[in-house]
Amino acid sequence: MEAKIKALSELVPGERGIIAEVNHPEKVTKLMEMGCLPGEELRLDHIAPLGDPIAITLSGYKLSLRKRDAKHIMVRLLPELQAKV
Repeated sequence: MEAKIKALSELVPGERGIIAEVNHPEKVTKLMEMGCLPGEELRLDHIAPLGDPIAITLSGYKLSLRKRDAKHIMVRLLPELQAKV
């Protein structure tokens, strides 16, 4: 089975993956400084009640991101890491 690539904003709580690419035109440096680096494993922990922001675990810490920024972080879902829904 080939790994799916989805935007971080499309994940559901509990889904895990590896960052494949950060392609935000204005905030790529800022996101990378916060630890959103290609090759880093992450897990979507929580989505706020109104849908924004989202909370992820990345590099051993929690990070909160707006969905408009999360849509520019592409995540490779590995079959063994996908959430069981």
